[in-house]
Amino acid sequence: MLSVSAVLKPLFGTIVAGVGVYLTFITLLTIPSLQDCVIYLHRITLTWFQDVNVPEQWGFLRNQVIPFYLTTPDGETLHAWHILPLETYHNNEKALRSEPTGLCHDIKERRGFRLLKGDPDAQLVIYLHGAAGTLGSGWRPQSYRTISAAVPSVHILAIDYRGFGISTGWPSEAGLLTDALTLADFAMNTAGIPPERIAIFAQSLGTAVSISLAHHLALQSPPTLFAGMVLVAPFADVELLTETYRVSGTIPLLSPVAYFPKVLAFFNRFIISKWPSKDKLAALIRHCEHLELSQRESKYDITLIHAEDDSDIPCVHSEILFWHAVNATRDPEASLSYKELESEKERRKSRLGAGGWEMEWRSRGGVVREQIVKYGLHDQLMSYPVVSLAIASAFHSQDQE
Repeated sequence: MLSVSAVLKPLFGTIVAGVGVYLTFITLLTIPSLQDCVIYLHRITLTWFQDVNVPEQWGFLRNQVIPFYLTTPDGETLHAWHILPLETYHNNEKALRSEPTGLCHDIKERRGFRLLKGDPDAQLVIYLHGAAGTLGSGWRPQSYRTISAAVPSVHILAIDYRGFGISTGWPSEAGLLTDALTLADFAMNTAGIPPERIAIFAQSLGTAVSISLAHHLALQSPPTLFAGMVLVAPFADVELLTETYRVSGTIPLLSPVAYFPKVLAFFNRFIISKWPSKDKLAALIRHCEHLELSQRESKYDITLIHAEDDSDIPCVHSEILFWHAVNATRDPEASLSYKELESEKERRKSRLGAGGWEMEWRSRGGVVREQIVKYGLHDQLMSYPVVSLAIASAFHSQDQE
């Protein structure tokens, strides 16, 4: 019969080895390049052996998607897709089919671009995807179709950030903001679409990029304000994300360390990409609340969408973002604690049964919505009709003025 020590000794050894491997892992994360690889996951393309310049592989019609390149002010080359709305495609099918397929070296010469630029009613979604993958990976192609279902004339412009897919460079917080600014500049100044006819869609990592983009442009003189933002599976900031995030829903980053606040604070000092979304979202709303623009009554329309069963980024991140957004609409002395807002939501939110719940907070400057659905995981959610409706609401907020 085996003794207790004979059983516990190898078990103890296994635990010690596991702890050692984990501590080695998080210590390696203090190396900037390795940290970037874990935060951005840009080396995981998820479209291996597929040519991202052949969008037909993902079910699109011939030349419904036009792949092209954008050049950033700091010299990086970004791979981009222009996705045409189905109705526009149907009305110009013969001409679009007659053009060559594949990578377009001069997007301005393509009929699809001219259809966007020449349509005074065209609406545009700037699409900023999450970590890992490329324009064609995972649920992204299906989410493009979901967005197209929102409004008949909505075009989509999407990019792979620097370091992703076949885009050049290496990702960073400043670099991804530059990439988003490059795409927005192309949309407004090359395609000629005014910001009130542009909405931003973002998921996961892309929500941080989009908040940073909207914040940056709103603070310019004169300010640039888009029709709205739809943020799916957002996170509050990277420090909180590392406490809660699980790679592929299973591998924790710093959540085991979160039980030791001083140790967690030590490792957080090494985080380079901060992405302080909760603070920038609050600053954006606070700024918009005090803007006086005769041509726009509603200055922001922001929808946070999260699934309860998201095992990658828990929906508490949307709760925190919504809390900061709400307090940004109020005077500092009238700010609500987290618990006070939760009590307010219990009284005011619309309960949708198996569809989850939603809460809308209106102020004189605009509206912020929080929509928590019961199902959708981390990625599938962006292909759900709740996204279509949120995009439509963003555009409709400008139609009402």
